[in-house]
Amino acid sequence: MKKILFICGSLNQTTQMHQIAQHLMDVYDCYFTPYYADGIEDMFARLGLLDFTVLGGRHRRETDAYLQQKKLKVDVRGDKHEYDLVFTCSDLIIPKNIRNKRIILVQEGITEPEGVVYQFVRWLGLPRYFANTAANGLSNAYDLFCVASEGYAEHFIRKGVKPEKIAVTGIPNFDNMADFKNNEFPMHGHVLVATSPLRETFRPDNRSAFIKRCVEIAADKKLIFKLHPLENAPRAIREIAKEAPDATVFTHGNVSHMMANSAVVITQQSTSTFVAVALGKEVHTRLNVAELKRLMPIQNSGTSAAQIAHLCQRMLHTPEVNLNQAFGKARRQQTLPEGS
Repeated sequence: MKKILFICGSLNQTTQMHQIAQHLMDVYDCYFTPYYADGIEDMFARLGLLDFTVLGGRHRRETDAYLQQKKLKVDVRGDKHEYDLVFTCSDLIIPKNIRNKRIILVQEGITEPEGVVYQFVRWLGLPRYFANTAANGLSNAYDLFCVASEGYAEHFIRKGVKPEKIAVTGIPNFDNMADFKNNEFPMHGHVLVATSPLRETFRPDNRSAFIKRCVEIAADKKLIFKLHPLENAPRAIREIAKEAPDATVFTHGNVSHMMANSAVVITQQSTSTFVAVALGKEVHTRLNVAELKRLMPIQNSGTSAAQIAHLCQRMLHTPEVNLNQAFGKARRQQTLPEGS
């Protein structure tokens, strides 16, 4: 039985990987691992110095708990077996032990703006992770890159990704956003603020001014803050209590459900902004809403995972020498008929 390794990351990335694997487990031997690195990055992660990334901290704890809860087969760092194919949620780091493997990269969500750090990374050849998600897809170390939409395909090609390596499949967790309306979140009609871990990832954030602006936008509506998992929650809660003492703060919970029940959504730089735009909410964000509409993930009634799994099966049964021929037109194949 052919073996597949799924490299997870945040809980969002991990659940996406699991959804894809569910379409493959009956045929292939599927294993999962938290995100990992080599060398100095691995050493720093073990020392707890990278707990603000998917290499440690809350992301690692939540991934470990999820894999255990779902009783999935775990191979930490992918060291126990030889794998025929590897799925990864990010190519900012490509571990040494998968560099000679067939790799499918799956887009997680929104990519960050191409700021000054991104430009330095490109000009100076610095490690891609310094530019965070702005550098997603730039490793060229994968065989196929499954992306959210045709808009994102064009976005990545502009940045240098090879067109023949891109497949427009949609992405799990963001391909059926209308379904977020079916939820048990008890509040309705509120103003929902989804924060971003800008300071934790060494970017400027005048949080006091941001909170004051949120209070102004909310006016007489109930104000709710949902903190990003990577945020320094005690600090953020203190800041919110000072500027918006009547606001409710959540450190956990499904932000998409909170958005679906809201009247207004405020974000900084969050993938969840797609949810607000897709559901027609009044949106206040640092992001360009017109650009978000162009990049909007395909809404295919939740079939992205199945489409990605189908591409995986094709790849596993295609000789490596014929990969470009087999997948050169994948970018335009938003739906793939069985047996193609």
